[in-house]
Order: sequence, then C-alpha cells, then structure tokens
Amino acid sequence: MITLSEYLIKTFGTKVYRLSLQTGCTCPNRDGTCGIDGCSFCSAGGSGEFAAPLLPIDEQIREAKKRVDAKFPKNTAPEDRRYIAYFQSYSNTYGDTEELAALFRETVSFPEISVLSIATRPDVLGDDMLPELAGINKIKPVWLEFGLQTANDLTAERFGRGYRTEIFDDTMRRVAEAGLDRIVHVILGLPGETREDMLNTARHIAKLKPEGVKIQNLQILKGTRLAREYARKPFHILTLDEYADIALAFLRELPDNTVVHRLTGDPPRSMITEPRWCVDKKKTLQRMNEVMNAVSRQTDSGVSGKRK
Repeated sequence: MITLSEYLIKTFGTKVYRLSLQTGCTCPNRDGTCGIDGCSFCSAGGSGEFAAPLLPIDEQIREAKKRVDAKFPKNTAPEDRRYIAYFQSYSNTYGDTEELAALFRETVSFPEISVLSIATRPDVLGDDMLPELAGINKIKPVWLEFGLQTANDLTAERFGRGYRTEIFDDTMRRVAEAGLDRIVHVILGLPGETREDMLNTARHIAKLKPEGVKIQNLQILKGTRLAREYARKPFHILTLDEYADIALAFLRELPDNTVVHRLTGDPPRSMITEPRWCVDKKKTLQRMNEVMNAVSRQTDSGVSGKRK
C-alpha cells in the first residue's frame, strides 16, 4: 500500500499539490434525471466547497494556486511547482463532450499541471468521452474518480445514489480498457451498514483492481438531507477509533499496489454536525497515519492477509 504523496514523489520527483477546479457541470442526481437534491450526505456545493470560482480555466488555476502555494517549501521556485488539476464539484463528464474535452485539453496545456483528475459518476461517462480522455492521457496522466461509496445497493438506495453497482463495475471495465487510472471513493459508516458490509465493499473493489482509493468516514454536514434525517432519528456515528479500526481492515483487503489518495474527509469546519472529532484535523490525521503505517508494515513484512 502506498500513500498518494509517496506515489507522486516517486512518479514526478517532487511534491505535487491538488488544485480544486470547476467545469460548471451539475449532476443527474440534482437536475431531475435520477434525483433532485443529490445523495443524502452531499452538500449543496457538490463536495466542491474549496473549489476556485467558476472562471476561465487560466483564472481558476491562478486562484486555486493561491490556496496551496504556501504548502511548498519556501525555496521552491514558482516554475518548479507542480499540480493536479482536480475537477471536483458535481459530475464533470455530465455535459457536452466536445466542450468538456476542449476544457480538459486547455487545462493540461499549462506546464505546471502534471495530472488531470476528473470526478464524475459511472452513469454519465459516455463512450464518446473515453476516446477524448484517452487522447489527453497521451499528453499527461488522466485520473477518473468515481463515488461508489458502497457496493451494497440497498444502502445506496437509502442515500439516493441513483445507479446500481453493476453500472459502476461496467464503467470501471471500460475505463481500464481505455488505459485511464481509476480512483474509487468510499464512505465508511453509512447508516445501516455493518462492518461486514464495509469489508464486502473493499472485497468488491479489490476484484476490480483500481489504481487508487479514497476512503473517509461518514460526515453529517449542515443543510444536507442526511442532517435532517439525523435530527429526526439519530443513528450511530463511528468514533475515531472505530473508524481507524475499520479503515485498517478495509485497506488490508485491497491489492498491495493500490494508491491511497485519502484517509479522511476535510469539509469546512463550519459545516460539520457530526462527528465532532473531524474538527480536530491534527488528531484525526495523526490517527489515520498510524493506520497507514500499520498497513505499510504489514506489506513490508510480506503478510498480506486477503489482499491479492
């Protein structure tokens, strides 16, 4: 198992930071195609609260860089800084293919952009878009990020995902055939899910062998449908130790070469209703780094459990 930071340094020889950008796309789970207010846990910003304003792409990149450049070592010259262009908000292949492809090509034309990462849904990635992205992938790496969250269709129906897991599986196959990296988003602690449900999701993902995963605990954000449901009828929210324990077991099910892009979510502090331990980012990251180190030690010792 390898962290994203380790992978990026190994691949590009330097730190690479993510720029959160926008295409202006919406989501079929919001425009009435399969829903009107998104998944129950999704904020009004479509998980893009830290994204740059919707401006021409050169201006978006400039604005987004202001938010992350302080993370580089002080002696890093501007021309030596490298970034992931991450189109994060909503579903970024849900629009006119020609226009979106032109936007993505323009984005990778900037020399400081090392990777193009596109968050979307498996049910809105058409066969016409894949050749466009495969072409861009010959210029710079293209990652496609999919919010599976769970492989349990009953759970997915409860939070209103709007597509069945078989759609996800088929899209993962098509993306692999196009030669693009696949990153799967998972939420641990969804209402009604047992530990075994979560590990079954890990096993399901492991069979598809994605290049990367993003995992996080369920977070109840103000203004979401889930927040209203929780206010009416509270349910169990994972403690930090419970989440760390399940996350460790989850990662052990995945192939050893899977890149772990995320171990915890990071919404604005003002939006978090539960769990309150998310507010202490330093403590949360410290605990999750312990989890990652435990997985790495297991891999180095040759003990892989059920991973393949």
